[in-house]
Amino acid sequence: MSSKITFTPLSYTGWGALDHLMDEVERFEAKRILVVTDPLLEKLGITDRIVEPLTAAGIQAELYTEVVPEPPLEVSEKLVRFTREREFDLVIGLGGGSALDLAKLAGVLATHEGDVADYLNLTGTRSLTHKGLPKILIPTTSGTGSEVTNIAVLSLATTKDVVTHDYLLPDVAIVDPALTVSLPPKVTAATGIDALTHAIEAYVSVNANPVTDGLALQAVRLISGSIRTAVTDGGNKEARSDMSYGSFLAGLAFFNAGVAGVHALAYPLGGQFHISHGESNAVLLPYVMGYIRPSCEKRMRDIYEAMGFTLSEQHNGEDSLKCVEELKRLVADVGIPLSLQGFGITEEALESLTEDAVKQQRLLARSPMQLERGDIYAIYRNAYDGVVREKS
Repeated sequence: MSSKITFTPLSYTGWGALDHLMDEVERFEAKRILVVTDPLLEKLGITDRIVEPLTAAGIQAELYTEVVPEPPLEVSEKLVRFTREREFDLVIGLGGGSALDLAKLAGVLATHEGDVADYLNLTGTRSLTHKGLPKILIPTTSGTGSEVTNIAVLSLATTKDVVTHDYLLPDVAIVDPALTVSLPPKVTAATGIDALTHAIEAYVSVNANPVTDGLALQAVRLISGSIRTAVTDGGNKEARSDMSYGSFLAGLAFFNAGVAGVHALAYPLGGQFHISHGESNAVLLPYVMGYIRPSCEKRMRDIYEAMGFTLSEQHNGEDSLKCVEELKRLVADVGIPLSLQGFGITEEALESLTEDAVKQQRLLARSPMQLERGDIYAIYRNAYDGVVREKS
């Protein structure tokens, strides 16, 4: 069976990749640029590395820093209105997934009518019809993969929804691990496990294919082998480079193969309790994978091997169990709580979490095990208890 594989049109990766920015700006003949970023990056002076060369070249660059983690719908609406009111000819997104997602929305919807809400996956009634403004995305974390995907995630009252279309793909992605050195350990851990989740879910996805398999397994190798060092020694160039490459590859893998149950259950955690997306994925990862393990034992055995472990002789079940145990150990090692209780979530919340997760059919459809309402509640229960259990 043939498969469609989509890649970002142009990507620069590696230490010093930011040096290519001005060449790309000149290629687009941009004169008035919107830079979407978060206030911390401005405070740290990282935005100067973008704005100063633009200003020196006589290009007008306007910073927009009203970016918050897990951005609510209203934040995106405000940015889109801001972009429409000015005559920008290029959008640069600089930061983590929130800034990049908002930059994508600003670039595309600047030349569309209606509100951002009109284009949401679950409830929207409009469709994107054209590409909008050119977009250059520059991640400063190694986790979301937003720089190579066609999706923007927004927080709603109790859950999350997305705008998704190939028009959201950037024209250029610049992935420079040097920009991640200032990331604090907590953010390094959360975004790193997010990237690992992208790779794992892409590998076990029902839409996986030989190309995404190669991308996903190499991402697992790079991330699992470097995340502990990146968290404890943020200035380690090799670890930061491996995390950056791993996140990039994981983004390409899940953009084509998709993510599934972990993300479907993570969205309500972010929506209802404002837990970061990376931490939401991390706390759920071992419990979702432990629950669905019987449906993908061989693939989880491959993941275990990619994490650097020696396999038993032709024993998928034993190695897949060890894989789940290692995922749980890894989450703990980077300092993320191993249960929902660790985030202050009460037992009474499991029902409302389940109700919202069931709605994420776009994601659940990719799971190698069909997850019904009872399964979803059982996984939340396992995550609440901190005990890995497979489907009974």
